[in-house]
Amino acid sequence: MALNKPHLLTEDGLRKLTEELHRLRTEGREEVAERLHRAFEDGQDDDFVDNAELEAARNAQSFLEGRIQELEEILNNYQLITDTNGKTDTVRVGSKVTVVEEGSDDEERYHLVGAAEADPVEGRISNESPLGKALLGAKVGQTVQVNAPNGIITFEVKKIE
Repeated sequence: MALNKPHLLTEDGLRKLTEELHRLRTEGREEVAERLHRAFEDGQDDDFVDNAELEAARNAQSFLEGRIQELEEILNNYQLITDTNGKTDTVRVGSKVTVVEEGSDDEERYHLVGAAEADPVEGRISNESPLGKALLGAKVGQTVQVNAPNGIITFEVKKIE
């Protein structure tokens, strides 16, 4: 039997996913159960023919259980990313990287994390994303190229933490 590669997690990511799993198993399941109960009670007069709320509650339950399974799988097979504490001269998973896009003066800062905790809005990009892959192994002053939908974008690495 082949084992799946472990999910890369930071300590913060591990804590957040563990908390989310606990919340979904407790509060989340309780909320869905109440919603199903209310929909079932309301639907008794409608002979279940057109009970949209019951169907919506069942969909919510399915989504919740799917997310619980996904989190359990991640938390049963993960590898902790250790903090670099500024002791690296190359980008690796766990690094915080400051880059500047060619033709721009604006610095962008990213935390390179595993796919399970990536959140681009928060500046946490996956090591499996195009930019994440390009940055891996890069050094300060080096440029990397990313194949984006509208062409190749070049970034210069300004700082690695």
